[in-house]
Amino acid sequence: MWKYHVFGIVLAAFVISMGFFYQPFSAQSQEIHWGLKKAKNQIPAEAGSELDAMLERNGAIYKGPSDKKILYFTFDNGYENGYTESILDTLKKEDIKATFFLTGHYLESATPLVKRMIEEGHQIGNHSYGHPNLAKLSKEGVKKELQKFDQRLSELTSIKRTTVTRPPEGIFNEQVLQAANEIGHQHIFWSIAFIDWHRDVKKGGKYAYDQLMSQIHPGAIILMHTVSPDNAEGLPMFIQEARKMGYTFGTIDELNMNNLEIPIDLQP
Repeated sequence: MWKYHVFGIVLAAFVISMGFFYQPFSAQSQEIHWGLKKAKNQIPAEAGSELDAMLERNGAIYKGPSDKKILYFTFDNGYENGYTESILDTLKKEDIKATFFLTGHYLESATPLVKRMIEEGHQIGNHSYGHPNLAKLSKEGVKKELQKFDQRLSELTSIKRTTVTRPPEGIFNEQVLQAANEIGHQHIFWSIAFIDWHRDVKKGGKYAYDQLMSQIHPGAIILMHTVSPDNAEGLPMFIQEARKMGYTFGTIDELNMNNLEIPIDLQP
């Protein structure tokens, strides 16, 4: 019996080391924690057939076409840590537009930076108002979270509303996807990410650069957190090297309406 136990532990360790996280789920109600088999040697990341099917029927995406060497930058902003300005400076210098998924706290506490994002042509995404576990909410609760953010966004900036959203901590279920769709929001997940959300853990720009380069692939939607000094430092190096490899940079709005029709009265 112990042989089987040891084999199970070894198998689990191998699966985790490969970057693949699978958990069976009930599409409607059980919590799903976003995870995938990481890209390697420029072969695109994979979420698996079950998740792919769920996302497709709800118009959600996590990567672009695999036959085009285009990368898509997205940043999650929960609170300001002093590095967003540097990231915006780099994007401006390199003439790249990104999508910034913001929380209500960030929207209200860093309004000047939000206005700069908008003025420089970046897209604002909805990361919920209060950053709750959306999978624990009812459909109406999910809608209220997204709509509360949009209401504050319209009060503080020139943007009426958002049309793309990302669940806090990547936790969701099919009901969350459906609720968002019903009020004109499309879920945008990601195919490249790494541990970069610890505000006081500094590993250096090369750490961020190496993480991005090891996972780079055609059509990648990249998730980075703006609280990280590593990201601010490593971003210019990554952009330059990616371009040498033949990659260009696109925007989420080139992808986000392929499978989702938003009613006219919900358009921004």
